[in-house]
Amino acid sequence: MIHLKSITVRKWEPQDSTQFPFNLPILQSFKGINFTAPVTFFVGENGSGKSTFLEAIACAVDSITVGSESVKTDKSLMAVRRFSKYLQLSWNKRTHRGFFLRAEDFFGYAKNQAQMRQEFEEDIKAVDRDYEGRSQLAKILAKMPYKGELHSMERQYGEGLDVNSHGESFLKLFQARFVPDGLYLLDEPEAPLSPTRQLAFIAALKQMVAQDSQFIIATHSPIIMAFPQAVILSFDSPQIHQVEYGDIEHVNFTKSFLNNPDAFLRHL
Repeated sequence: MIHLKSITVRKWEPQDSTQFPFNLPILQSFKGINFTAPVTFFVGENGSGKSTFLEAIACAVDSITVGSESVKTDKSLMAVRRFSKYLQLSWNKRTHRGFFLRAEDFFGYAKNQAQMRQEFEEDIKAVDRDYEGRSQLAKILAKMPYKGELHSMERQYGEGLDVNSHGESFLKLFQARFVPDGLYLLDEPEAPLSPTRQLAFIAALKQMVAQDSQFIIATHSPIIMAFPQAVILSFDSPQIHQVEYGDIEHVNFTKSFLNNPDAFLRHL
């Protein structure tokens, strides 16, 4: 399902042109994007503007976030929010489902979940100390709120995100928070994933696309970029343009390196 059909941009005020992110060449030349597939990849070198543009889409959509502040209040998105106000979105079907997830937000979210679990467990122990000499029923009633929160976390994430590897935790979070018929904006989801886990992520992506979801993903991963029938948009030229998988610089560089690593390493 293609929920978000296209993005265009209104002309911004001249005084904005020298400020980030308005001063990025790729955004200064931006006219519009038409989304023609359920999965679209933004690819390009660091600093090319792909993650910034994805953040701007998240702000324009008012996307739910995972593991971070709201896109309306996150201070790191202050400049991007100004740019997002100039974006004009066209929908086939407006959806309020889905979420925006950056790799760094996932690590923070997993850490916060571990801290919350520890705090609830300590609160339960504190009840035994504070309710010493009182009835068993009183203790049970006092522990119920904390046990309820722990049960809710376990129902959603199992034993907890912190007991798994980063890759396993990311996939568990991704699947637990997924709902059909949503728009999902992901920035470098490969960060916590091994090559094998990236294949598992592709499999999960395929299942979610079959449930009427749309994905826009900024990535450096040649594995993830290989998702069948995805549209790949390059940010490595003066203008955003569609490229074929076999023409992507990251793909060809990785192939060349794996075929002959000594040719690269001997110059170090």
